[in-house]
Parts: sequence; structure tokens; C-alpha cells
Amino acid sequence: MQDIKQITPSLSVSSQLKPEDFGLIASMGFHAIINNRPDGEAEDQPTAAVMEAAARRHGLEYRNQPVISGRITDENVADFTKLLQELKGPVLAFCRTGTRSSTLWALSEAPRLAPDAILKATGVVGYNLEALRGRLEARWAGTEIVDERTRDLIFYRSTKYDVVIVGGGAAGIATAASLLKKRADLSIAIIEPSDQHDYQPGWTLVGANVVPRESARRAQADYMPKGAKWIRAAAAAFEPDKNCVVLEDGGRVGYAALVVCPGIKLNWAGIEGLQDSLGRSGVTCNYHVDMSSYTWELVRSMEGGRALFTQPPMPIKGAGAPQNAMYLTASTWERMGRLDNMEIEFNTAAGVLFGVKDFVPGLMAYVERYGAKLAFGSNLTAVDGPGKKAYFEIADADGGKRTVAKDFDVLHVVPPQMAPDFIRNSPLADAAGWVEVDNETLRHKRFGNVFSLGDVCSAPNAKTAAAVRKQSPVVVRNLLAFLDGKGPRTIYDGYGACPFTVEIGKVIMAEFGYGGKLLPTLPLTRPIQPTYVNWLAKTKLMPFLYYDLMLRGHEWLATPKRLAFEPTAHDVIATCDFKDG
Repeated sequence: MQDIKQITPSLSVSSQLKPEDFGLIASMGFHAIINNRPDGEAEDQPTAAVMEAAARRHGLEYRNQPVISGRITDENVADFTKLLQELKGPVLAFCRTGTRSSTLWALSEAPRLAPDAILKATGVVGYNLEALRGRLEARWAGTEIVDERTRDLIFYRSTKYDVVIVGGGAAGIATAASLLKKRADLSIAIIEPSDQHDYQPGWTLVGANVVPRESARRAQADYMPKGAKWIRAAAAAFEPDKNCVVLEDGGRVGYAALVVCPGIKLNWAGIEGLQDSLGRSGVTCNYHVDMSSYTWELVRSMEGGRALFTQPPMPIKGAGAPQNAMYLTASTWERMGRLDNMEIEFNTAAGVLFGVKDFVPGLMAYVERYGAKLAFGSNLTAVDGPGKKAYFEIADADGGKRTVAKDFDVLHVVPPQMAPDFIRNSPLADAAGWVEVDNETLRHKRFGNVFSLGDVCSAPNAKTAAAVRKQSPVVVRNLLAFLDGKGPRTIYDGYGACPFTVEIGKVIMAEFGYGGKLLPTLPLTRPIQPTYVNWLAKTKLMPFLYYDLMLRGHEWLATPKRLAFEPTAHDVIATCDFKDG
């Protein structure tokens, strides 16, 4: 369960709770729960209905008051105040990080409690609401906010940094660390709500019991670069015309340059019935580290039956992971002597097994070895966990579509994926919802002081941690050039890597760039062949490269290519639309 922070004797706040937490919460003496988080904000978020049912099972009063991150209105504050008056305390309010709930309390108290007292109370329990001071002072003074412009003047008390990075995953941490190695005097802020850092390439290995779950999740604080300010809050919106990021509490953080890399959104709700079935009834997913352990439970306990594996339409992160779940499961059953009792089927929305044809023969050899059936143009749309049925939309050769129901004993689901809502609804997004960047310089096409990398940028590369290893040095050099008044200096060649764990002990290390060009890191390796050396690279070398080199700002084997020519200041001004400062 997340840490519970007591603000007053009658109110505590918390980050996202789980249904299984409510028994302990009731035993701690709480009488009521307020949920300040709208449904669908994140992939690991239980619905309000699920939370209410769990709360009431344990005798807790429950109120759902969804508040949009970064848009806390006076009406929201009034509703929260009314709930605190109605409910018998102690009350526990929660949202994604606890910031929204603490902000609602702060604003509800502002008419009768001095701003310094409110900020001290929230600061003591770990919520720095200093960016909210202008609004607290306005309520304390009884100032009426009559229009949007007046509201902006009151709220606009942002702290400004040389560089603001939205996202503290692989891309954000690597970029910040590298920037500080090259220019230690930069003021850098990283906006990241989570206190845990996930090594996502390890999740499939957890699902095959190759590595322990603990190896794939570490404390975020251990990897925050020294010299960078960690703002433990969620970004809610962007104001690129003002060079500001809006936080979930409505506060603003200003920047000279912005790096956007918050990761990708797993759309669990995009498959009907999946959220109700996940983690039970044989339905699992290695794209959630907690579910990876359940994957292994299913694999080791199954004696025979039908196993379905799915892959949604592209783009997705870790494009090899859906297949890897199948290969490692089949390899485990082969070692256990159970493979002949299994019926394995891989359903992919794509029309091919893999988009880079050089690697397909090697992969097909294992598909045939494991007796797996391939179903192309087959997209999972619904799951009936208790009924053990999966429903697929099948694309016919003539362009028509039909729905087919398939029975399963084990179903490994990969959900459809998209950019987070606050990205898709922002001025930074392209028509498809991704941060719109030049594919080579990773600089925004319309805002010249904005850069993006990782899963959320629009570059048409494989969305992998390996891609970040090559993208980060490009962004770092081009961002520093911008701060120096120069144009981009380096380019990204589209490098990405999909290590296919085709069996326990062997990996096909698929490394490629734009256009499917093979880009092996070590030229003497056999890139299209499965080898034990590649297995060692996947299980031993890559975690070391990730944790001890990339996240520490080292760019080993990742030096970017320089532009053939360097644009002049006139070129930059002529092609960009941005405000400096």
C-alpha cells in the first residue's frame, strides 16, 4: 500500500490505492474514502466502480469526485469542502500522487488559513505546493477571479529552469544525467510522479522466471541525477507559447528548453472485459510487472491446453515482447516435456510476423519448432475471463472484417497503446497524438525549444529502451546547441533493438534503423542468428548498460552522427516558431 500522509487529524491523502488496500485502511480507523482521480488516467488504475465496491465491502463510505489534473476549478474546491463536511472522519483522499487531493484541501482552507500555514502543513508531509501560492493568496485576500486572463496573472508564479524534462523513465533520466555531465551548471527539473523506476525490458524475463521481479523495479530516488530537481508531481498540460508546463495542482514550471518523454499509455480499456479479467481466469500480460509473476504461475502450473498470445496494432513499446512471451513460454514447456500437450497460437493485428524481413526466417524456425499457429490480421477486441473466451476482429483478404471467438486456457494479452491523454490533447501533438518531432534531430517541428524522445515522440522507430540509448545523445547535443543560439548538430538514424528471446539460452538480437537497415552494435556478431552470446547480452550486459551507464549519463557505443552541415542562426529563426524566455 502507498504511504498515507496525514495533513490534519480528520484528513489524510495518498497516491493511487488498490482495492486490496481497503481492509488495512479500515483497520487503521478511517471511515471514508474520496477518490479524486478520473477513470482511465493510467494503465494500472482500477476503475471508480471497482474501488467503491471494495471500499463498501470493508464498511468504508466512498465518494467519487474526479478532478482533471492541472484544472482544479473553484467548483471542484467547493465540492471537496462539502464532502469533508458531510463525511465522518478520519477521511482518506487519493489521486495519482496525492498532489491533487492535497491541493483541494489547501484551496478549501485558503479563505480561513494563511498561505504560509497551508504550505507548511502540506510541505511537512512531502507535497511542495509553492507554485500554488498565488492562488492561495488570492483566496486568502478574497480576490475574485473574474476571467481567464486574471486567473493566469494570479497563478503565474512559476519557477523557471534552463531545462524541464517531463518524465523520469529511461529517456528522462538518461537525458538529464548526460546534460549535467556536459554542463554541470544547468538548472534542470524532472517532473515525475512515481517513486519507482521500472526496467521494462526485464518484465518478459520475470514472466519466464529467468530473473526475479525485484530486479525489474528499483527506487526512483537512486537514479535521479545529482544536480537535477525532482518535482514529484504529474504534468497535466503544456503552454508552449508561455514556455510553461502545467502541473496537476495547477502550478506552472517554466523553461528555456523542454524535453518531453513521459512514456506511452497502455489502453487496457481498449479491449472490452480485459480490466475485469486481468490477473485471474488465466488472463495475464507481461507489460505490467505485477502481472509478469502471474504469467509464470500460469506457465509452470499448466499441464496441457490452449495458450493464446496477442499483439495489437502498431505502434507499441517493445515490439518483440509479444512474441517473446510466446517463445519463452513454449521453451519452458519444451524443457518440462509438456509442449506436445499444448496448442499455441499467436494472434497479431499485423500482416507479417516482424516488419524487418531479415529476421523473419530465424523467427519462423522457432514458430515451427514449437508448433505454434500464426493468425495474421487478428486483433483482440474483447475478453470473457470466466467464460475462457477471447474475441478477435479478423481482417479478410477482401477488406472485410468479422469477429471470431476463440477458447483459451491461458491468454497473454498485449493492450493497444497510445500517447498519454495530456500529450494527445496538447499543442505539442501531431494528428496521431504523438509529440511532433523531426525524425532525425528529435526537435519539435513547430516549437524550436522543445525536444522529445522515447515512446511518446512521433519518430517512426521501434519504441524500445535501446532506441533511447541512441536518442538521448542526439537530444542532449541539439538541446545544448539551442541554448547556445545554434541549430541542431546531430541526427538520429532510427536505431532500435528487439532482442527476441526465442528459447531459454538463445536470443536473436534484432538491431535496425530507419527503413529496416541492419545496425548491429558489434559488427562481428551474427545479427540474424540466435546465439548464447546474445542471451548473455540480454540478461547480463543490457541491465548493466541501462542502470550503470545510460542512467548515469554515459554514452558508451551511442555517439550520434553529426549533421552534414550546421544551420546558421538565420536558418534556425527562419524555420522555427518559438519564444525564448
